[in-house]
Amino acid sequence: MQILQGDLFKFIKFGVVGFSGLLIDFALTWVLKEKARISPYAANAAGFLVAASSNWYLNRIWSFESQNSELVEEYFAFLVVSLLGLVINTAALFVGIKKFRLNFYLAKAIAIAITTFWNFFANYYYTFAV
Repeated sequence: MQILQGDLFKFIKFGVVGFSGLLIDFALTWVLKEKARISPYAANAAGFLVAASSNWYLNRIWSFESQNSELVEEYFAFLVVSLLGLVINTAALFVGIKKFRLNFYLAKAIAIAITTFWNFFANYYYTFAV
């Protein structure tokens, strides 16, 4: 039971870090899409990747308390998980916009929710596996 509670606490911390990433992601996406007028999908990718880098650092030191001395290897493992998450995120975004005709930002929020579960479990069992 204590392991389950520890895992739940990690998921909650992961969620807090993810929320900070969400703020970074949405802010950068908005600036690039609305102010710089770049493609919404390119803006989405940039926001997602900048947030992923911030999330790696915060998850490393707080959520998973990683002691891995191979920082570059761990960072790239996190980016691989994040890039696969980006594929899931972008596909969900595309379906939300094209099939369900959702507002871009509502579709983006739903895509982030879907991607959160992939990111947590992939990072838990792969990137930060003990």
